[in-house]
Amino acid sequence: MHEFIAELRLLKAWAGNPSITEITRRVHQDWQRARRPRSEWPARSTVGNCFQVGRRRPNSDLLLAVVHALVGGDEAVVSAWRQSLRTVLGEAEAATRVSAYDRLPAALPSFAGRSGLAAKTQALLSTGEEAPTVALEGMAGVGKTSLALHVAHQLLAEEGADVPVLFANLRGFAPEGPPADPAALLETFLRLLGVTGDRIPYGLDGRAVLYRQLLAGTGALVVLDDAADAEQLRTLLPGARDCRTLITSRQALTGLDATARLPVPVLDPDDSLELLRETAGAERVDPDRQAVRRIAHILEHLPLALSIIGRHMRDHPAWALGDYYQESLSTLVLEDGVRAAFAASDARLPMGARRLLRLLALHPPQDVDAATAAALMDEPVSAAEHHLDTLAATHLIRRTAPGRLRLHNLTHAYAEERICIDEPATRIRQALGRMLAHGRETAVRDESGTARALRPSTPLEHAEASGELSLPRALGGRRVLAA
Repeated sequence: MHEFIAELRLLKAWAGNPSITEITRRVHQDWQRARRPRSEWPARSTVGNCFQVGRRRPNSDLLLAVVHALVGGDEAVVSAWRQSLRTVLGEAEAATRVSAYDRLPAALPSFAGRSGLAAKTQALLSTGEEAPTVALEGMAGVGKTSLALHVAHQLLAEEGADVPVLFANLRGFAPEGPPADPAALLETFLRLLGVTGDRIPYGLDGRAVLYRQLLAGTGALVVLDDAADAEQLRTLLPGARDCRTLITSRQALTGLDATARLPVPVLDPDDSLELLRETAGAERVDPDRQAVRRIAHILEHLPLALSIIGRHMRDHPAWALGDYYQESLSTLVLEDGVRAAFAASDARLPMGARRLLRLLALHPPQDVDAATAAALMDEPVSAAEHHLDTLAATHLIRRTAPGRLRLHNLTHAYAEERICIDEPATRIRQALGRMLAHGRETAVRDESGTARALRPSTPLEHAEASGELSLPRALGGRRVLAA
């Protein structure tokens, strides 16, 4: 709605910036011609309020009347604004549908490993510091929610059932629908804390104040799952000295003060093996642990992908472990949930970062730097650095060394699918040509008088020479050198 009002202000400027009095006069004329009762005609102040941000229940009928007055009755333009308003109000309505409870969901039965990270999280929440808050951050499917619930249940088991609990799914990266509205979440929290509807303040700030007053001195545990960003969280933090808050998010919550941010990495090889053993069954895993470790390695130890393949191994006993080769593993896990998880993160990206994610499918699944990304996009290095920072903040790419980043194997497979849908083949080949040219120029610069035979080739050179650098499979998978 904030963006809609901002556009309405621009429309007013485009129309010659008529005064509120003049707009009101035009609305009155239109409604008189439509034979609407004079009692319905808006006052000047009411029309002026249409241009004010922060209104939670706008009069859509009046907003469209203002648009009509500004564009001179152009029905095609009014129709476009009407559709936009329907979209905005629909998203606002969806954002008020929240999932919040005064108890924790059940812990997942297939939780594996993470003992060190779980202990560190629990210790931070039990330090006795002022309003301890811990944010678990990581890529889609890495198991942040499982870890948070495991830690929360452990805390409650140690402290007893008398500790108040609040749990909310903030839907920051839900596959469908907008993130949850903090005001709606606070209303639900207040009701769960025993506040009747007539005592709940109307505004966000008033609700936040009452929420914090009620939690002070209770020792409550608040779990906020799947946060969109720091702004969504600000009014939801209890702020009381004895209350603990546990947050999960795919977004780096850099703007959240007094919060311990813990990265949640993929599993280590032993924990990956244990997760596959729990989901697939010992009889499938134990006879050939080496093959199972190879499967976990191809999936780069992502818990969501491991759980999917574990269930597939359990439900398809006719599949030998050798049938799970790289292409089949990628296809199975993308189809059964990983694609949807990545797409939800992808959908929140700005356009430039989304395009770079797709173009990175042309680069081998190895480290990449900003200069190579700039060559792919045909943009300045500074712009590529900004896009890479955005991808890293959403954990769609990870930093491996200063100035070096790398896509997870499955993120690479997702990007490979998307590039063939979102980029025309001509632009794909142009980007590939720019990347190869950049690699050759870098190699020439790096020689700086050193005999080439004595200098190791760069990863890009090695991939080109070995034939590993190829067009995405959906474009035929032709080797670049052969082409």
